[in-house]
Parts: sequence; structure tokens; C-alpha cells
Amino acid sequence: MANPKRRTSKRRRDLRRSHDAIPVVASNNCSNCGATTRPHHVCGDCGYYAGRVVVEVETA
Repeated sequence: MANPKRRTSKRRRDLRRSHDAIPVVASNNCSNCGATTRPHHVCGDCGYYAGRVVVEVETA
């Protein structure tokens, strides 16, 4: 079996891991209620999307 001839440096190790970071999820504020929502998704709090009601949301 093959064995590494040299130890992997910290720099080379970290450069290899540069793509493993968790990406930051974009967020917007709902134009109707101001809650934080993902872009191009229906607001989970009020059910609005693009200025109109898309989903009926139950109020507790």
C-alpha cells in the first residue's frame, strides 16, 4: 500500500477544504408583514408572495 512521502502542510490542507464551508442562505423581508423569508418563496407567516395572498395561513 502507498504511504505519503511528505506531511501535508496546513496551507495545502486548508486550500483543499476551502469549498467545504456551509454557504450563507440569502434572506429578504416580506413586503407585507416584514418577516424574514427566502427570495422567491411564499412567506410562511402571512402567506403572501409578490403582493398577493397565495396560501391561507391559520392564525393561532
